[in-house]
Amino acid sequence: MAAALVLSLTACASVEQRHARDPLEPVNRVVFSFNQKADRYVMQPVAEGYKTVTPEPIRQGVSNVFDNMKDIVSFANHAVQLKPKEALNDFFRVAVNTVFGFGGLLDIASPMGLKSQKSGFGDTLAHYGWKNSHYVVLPLLGPSTVRDAIGTGVDFVSNPLDHHVQHDVPTRNTIVGVNVINQRAQLLGSEKLLEEAALDPYSLMRDTYLQIRDKKVGLQSQAEEEIPINELVNP
Repeated sequence: MAAALVLSLTACASVEQRHARDPLEPVNRVVFSFNQKADRYVMQPVAEGYKTVTPEPIRQGVSNVFDNMKDIVSFANHAVQLKPKEALNDFFRVAVNTVFGFGGLLDIASPMGLKSQKSGFGDTLAHYGWKNSHYVVLPLLGPSTVRDAIGTGVDFVSNPLDHHVQHDVPTRNTIVGVNVINQRAQLLGSEKLLEEAALDPYSLMRDTYLQIRDKKVGLQSQAEEEIPINELVNP
């Protein structure tokens, strides 16, 4: 959803023409509709309650801790991709934020010039040749591709937090739940923009996601054709 909002005014694709990267569109639309209802009636109210009772500094600290864990996963993927510069950047981000940021509660690395440049196993698969992948909507997780869905699973099991609590199911579920709710709280209000701006929210979400991912993995997106924006966005 965040990706769709970022490029909602530049995503261009025909609503009437079936997208070549979306052969599972009928199924994907069903899952997309389910996700919207689950978000509207479950995730959004929970996120609003979380935001109401949790001070902003604490929410930011929670985000920083999970972001620090993602930097570890990113370091591993950059190393596998044989990108030493990016891998070293990730390594020092983790070291600085863990030691001087109280375990990652504070982001000390970014002001020092160590930029966040996340990379997952989906990026690693693309780096080694699997650039073009069919679009798929995952239940609750949202837009993805077959490649990125596999990458998401690998990233999850390789996350250090999962290793520490993999045998403690209640704790693991609590950590995952807090992470999801915290991320959803950061996007409160965005769902209205997506629904009100787009004539077809599904197509807008799909085309924007593919544009972002294709750009990152170095693939020219089919969604970047010169098509009038009013085919997807309300006047």
